[in-house]
Amino acid sequence: MRTILLSAFIFITLLSCDDKNNGITLQKSAGRINHVILVIENDLWKGEVGDSLRDIIASPILGLPQEETQFSISQVPPKTFSRLFQKNRNILLVGISEKEDYIIKKDIFAKPQITLNILGKDINSLLQLIQEHKEDIISVFKESDLKVYQKKITKEYHNIDSLKTLKKLNIRLRVPKSYALVDDTSDFLWFRQDIPKGSMNIIAYTLPLLDKDSIVNNISEARNTIGKKYIPGQFDGTFMITEAAYTPFTKETKVNGKMAYETRGKWEVKGDFMAGPFLNYTVVDKTNNRLLVVEGFTFAPSVKKRDYMFELEAILKTLKI
Repeated sequence: MRTILLSAFIFITLLSCDDKNNGITLQKSAGRINHVILVIENDLWKGEVGDSLRDIIASPILGLPQEETQFSISQVPPKTFSRLFQKNRNILLVGISEKEDYIIKKDIFAKPQITLNILGKDINSLLQLIQEHKEDIISVFKESDLKVYQKKITKEYHNIDSLKTLKKLNIRLRVPKSYALVDDTSDFLWFRQDIPKGSMNIIAYTLPLLDKDSIVNNISEARNTIGKKYIPGQFDGTFMITEAAYTPFTKETKVNGKMAYETRGKWEVKGDFMAGPFLNYTVVDKTNNRLLVVEGFTFAPSVKKRDYMFELEAILKTLKI
């Protein structure tokens, strides 16, 4: 009964707040990217419900050299869900209540903030709701983080009109000024930002338009061709290729409203021991009879790369054609 009452109290609090918060000035939200505060009773967290949530929220990200989870989680029981936790940007409330529901609210305790509430009438009901919405649970928080991060990192970005490749390709891409221009041939663009023990890179180029079935099969080979032509290694005769021993993961998506293919995998330098993860968006631009490619890749040996790749994704998704 205690679990029901506590969860119901939180649920009622959420329902009583509209998105405008009745004109109340909210505190600024806090929290790291890719981090979720999970409000759930300890007994639920230690049982089947917790296992189900961990399988979703803490599932590994595809394409990274070492296993890293989608989100970092901090679990908090409802009775200790104080103001300190309420100011976090991503909050997931899960519990048992007399009313079954799945509801998303914005800016309840702070701004910007996403609060996702999942309530079941019993454990089986709760487990079913979690499974029904498992993809939403990831996308709701990720899309929110992407928007917040895009706003943060692209306040100052390179002048698009000064970049030959972007002008020729007639595209816009907000690359932060912290990234230095490496190459801009009018057919190929490369930016790099140095980080401790490595670098983060963004490239852009076009390919001839292929039929749908051929696009996915050509992504790795196209990367190898571009790497050989434009991205040399540190020694003569070395260059970046798609790692031969690792099959990239490709799925259909949308970029700037156009059909695209998102590919996550690993790159390596042929003839050397450098390697790392990449994120590639191949956009089908039928209007201009081409494939438009924007990609980010990271070199950061011996450190976690999830947040680096998230930053690159945020930048790549500023693409406008």
